[in-house]
This record gives sequence, C-alpha cells and structure tokens, in this order.
Amino acid sequence: FRIAFLALAVAAWIWGTMRHARRARAEPAAGAAERPDPLGPRQITVLLLVLATFAVLVWGVLRHHWGFDEMSALFFAMGVVAGFVGGLGVAGTAQAFVDGVRAMAYAGLLIGFARAIYVVLDDGRIVDTVVHGLFTPIAGLPLALSALGMMVVHTAVHVPVPSPSGHAVLTLPILVPLSDLLGLSRQVTVLAYQYGAGLCELLTPTNGALMAILATAGVRYEEWIRFAAPVYLRLAALGMVAIAVAIGVGLG
Repeated sequence: FRIAFLALAVAAWIWGTMRHARRARAEPAAGAAERPDPLGPRQITVLLLVLATFAVLVWGVLRHHWGFDEMSALFFAMGVVAGFVGGLGVAGTAQAFVDGVRAMAYAGLLIGFARAIYVVLDDGRIVDTVVHGLFTPIAGLPLALSALGMMVVHTAVHVPVPSPSGHAVLTLPILVPLSDLLGLSRQVTVLAYQYGAGLCELLTPTNGALMAILATAGVRYEEWIRFAAPVYLRLAALGMVAIAVAIGVGLG
C-alpha cells in the first residue's frame, strides 16, 4: 500500500521538477561550457582531508558515542586545516568562515526561534495541553474527516516541533487511544502522522536540514517556497486520498 502511493508521490515530484525546469530554462551563461581547471595537489589534499574527517567522525560516533560538541570541534578543526592546506592563509580562512556563517545565519535564527517556542511551551508545562486541545475537536467528526483532521493538525504541530521522533512521542500517546475509541485503524493513525509531519518537512523553516541545504545551494527560502508549495499541495492531496483509501480498504 505504502509503496504504491510512494511511487505516485515520486512521480508527482518528478513531474513538478521537470515542469519547473522547462519554465526556468535559460540560455547558458558565457563561458559556462568551458572546461573547469583540473584538480591540483592542494585540492586533492583537501578532498582527502574531508574524507579522513568523515572517517574519524564515524569512528568517534560508533566507538565513543560523540555528541554535537565533539562533532562540531572536529569539523571546525577540519575547516581551519583545509583553509591552510588550500592556500587561503590566515586572513582567507577567517574570511571563509565569516562567509559560511553569513550563509547559515538566517537558517540558524529560524531554527533557534522555533526551538525557543517549544522550550517556552515545554517549560510552561502546556505542550500536552495544547496538543490535546488541537486534537480533541476532531473526535466528533466522521471517521474519514477525523483521519484527515489528524493529518492537518500534525502539519501545524510539526512547525514548532520539527523533530520527527519528538513529534511522534508528543502526539501519538494521545492519538492512539483516540483512534481506538473512534474505531480508526492504528495504521491509518500512523499514516496521518507520516503524511502530515513528513510532508511539512518540505516547507517548514524550522527544518534544520532543509535550511542548511538551501543555504549551501544559495537558494533563498522564498524561492524554494515558490517552487515547492505547488508540489506540496499536490502531495498533500495525494496523502489525503491515500488515507481515505486506507480507511475504505480497512488497512490495519
């Protein structure tokens, strides 16, 4: 069941990407067809340094259970060494760090603000109350509308709680008993969570991975929204159809 709708979702995304590419097609810039300069000894050494860093990272995480502090220190050291090996010097390496922070600052602020909202709600002991208040009204709806309502509320909850595992721990202890009382299959309840929270990852600015990728690629968040929002709406509609079909066939 899930594989069938996954194939449809991938096809919808591919179609949206190709449609956007046709609309945004432009003449190649002057010099774009020129062959790039071959890698020199410095560039090859930097690439080997990056590979060695990831090898050390895997070793540290698996053998010594490194956390974010150790991983951050490792990548910071790699950046400094790579700057000197690449011939940037002290000033060039420092400027490269400044440029990198400038590219990531917007994403970092958004993630920090979102985390601050959750911390305030959690320390105020009102997170469970808010989640319960969001999901309670859907209990009186017809079965199919209740499932679709779960998907919509999951989308809203995922903005301040962008962690998929944290989102599941927060909401499913409330939704599983609620779905049992409504006579709704737990499989459908999980589908509503997956489609609501999972698709939200495509748009929410509190998704750290999304914002980091956009910053690295040099794509403004507003530009991404203009591209992804239409595809997201189609995928959300497909998710709602999948939930309705799951209820109809008695998925459980």
